[in-house]
Amino acid sequence: MSSLLKQIKKRRLALGFTQTDMQDRVGILRQVYQRLESKGNPRLATLELVAAGLNSELMLIPLEKVAAVTALLEDSGSGQLEKHMQTESLEDDPWSDLLSDDEDHS
Repeated sequence: MSSLLKQIKKRRLALGFTQTDMQDRVGILRQVYQRLESKGNPRLATLELVAAGLNSELMLIPLEKVAAVTALLEDSGSGQLEKHMQTESLEDDPWSDLLSDDEDHS
């Protein structure tokens, strides 16, 4: 659990949020948030609120995939993921014309 709590604090600091900011973003008292971040044992619902307040999402990652996910996240910091997403063509997207008005519905 301490690894998750460290990640929460690291993400908060990376976003430039104080613990008081998290009170407003998550809707829990600053003291409660401070206890959660330092040594807490939060409920799942609380973790989901904190994740949303940090513009993040909770995920279970199979152990055999952790290295790949970590590498992908590190690459995204260098802009590789964004470059890949920008170069993807809409033609590769099978959903791109799902909502188009090409058909005559009259």
